Order: sequence, then structure tokens, then C-alpha cells
Amino acid sequence: MFFSLDGVDGGGKSTQSTLFCSWLRNSGHDVVVCRDPGTTELGEAIRDILLTSHEVGMVRRAEMLLYMAARAQLVEEIIEPALEAGKVVVSDRYLLANVAYQGYGGQMAVDAVWDVGQVATASRIPDLTFVLDIDVQAATGRIDRQKDRMESQGDAFAQRVRQGYLTEAKRNPDKIVVIDAGREIDAVQADIQEEAAKKIMETSNLNP
Repeated sequence: MFFSLDGVDGGGKSTQSTLFCSWLRNSGHDVVVCRDPGTTELGEAIRDILLTSHEVGMVRRAEMLLYMAARAQLVEEIIEPALEAGKVVVSDRYLLANVAYQGYGGQMAVDAVWDVGQVATASRIPDLTFVLDIDVQAATGRIDRQKDRMESQGDAFAQRVRQGYLTEAKRNPDKIVVIDAGREIDAVQADIQEEAAKKIMETSNLNP
């Protein structure tokens, strides 16, 4: 099984991912955790360019392709071997993030971003993506550190990103589920676990 957690910055992905992975392990699953971009040597180098290099000029198309390059390495080096070994993969962000950030937020052609993503990932998509949805102003207020390059692009950009996630969830409800992340941590986690359990059961029934 392959799960990803996504959403606007400040939605609580790191906290919820940690809790989710603990639940999966306690349920008897062998879990591999990754972050996108990152995890691999190449991915971490690209992550540094994308998120911390404020002085580097970067057009949206180049930005999107850098994310895709990091993801291609992640799929080949980490995700596919783990899935082939029967492990559960949990990724902090994945392809949907590019669709939301560079597609909707950066106003690139959304379908084109999906198409490039299919090539970059060799068509490997999560069985289920949790979009942690929260009001943009509330999410921004949760960020208590210096903002990275993507977090520094303003409320209008962030609003487009959030709407992008919600739009894509409506387009593909079997693969993308929206979780209200503006509630208590335990309530958010309970919904994640419930949706994951349903997906695991559904997949088990399809592959007895």
C-alpha cells in the first residue's frame, strides 16, 4: 500500500504522518517513510535548491521539473523497492503537491503537470492521498519558523493552492480524501486511520 499526506503548509502533515505511521506499525505493517522532495541523496540536494535558495531565480516550469526529477529518483530508489517487498509506504507530499502548487498556485496547465508527473513517476500514484485541509490564515499562523521559498509566496498563491487540492479531490474521490485539519490532532488522526483502514480492507478484498 502507498499513502501520501498533502495540503497547504501549516496543515500538520508532519505530526499526522508520525501518528499514522505508528498506527500502521502497531497494526502489523512494515512501514517505509519518505518525504517528497527528499529522502534520496539527489532528492535532498534538489530540496535544498527548491526550498532554501531564495536568491535563485526560477520560473514555474523549471520549479516543477526539479520537483519531478527528485520524485523520479524517489520512486526508483525508495518507493518501488519497498512496495515490491510488500511494505507500506507513507510519503510526506507527492505528485498532487505539484498539481496544486505549480498548477493551480503557479497557474500552469494542470493537465500538463499531471502528464509530466506520470512520466516522472512511471505512473506510480498513491493508493490514497490525505489532503489536510485548513483555512490559509490559520495554517500560516501555525508556522513558527522562517518560511521556506514556497511558503513565502503570499496568501493569494496559498488560496489558489488550497482550492487546487479541493478541486482535485472532487475530480478523483477514490484516490484523494479531504480531512478537516482545523480540529484537534486526535480527531484528525482518527479520520485518517478510518479512511486508511477502509482502503486497506478494500485492497485486501481485491487481492485475497
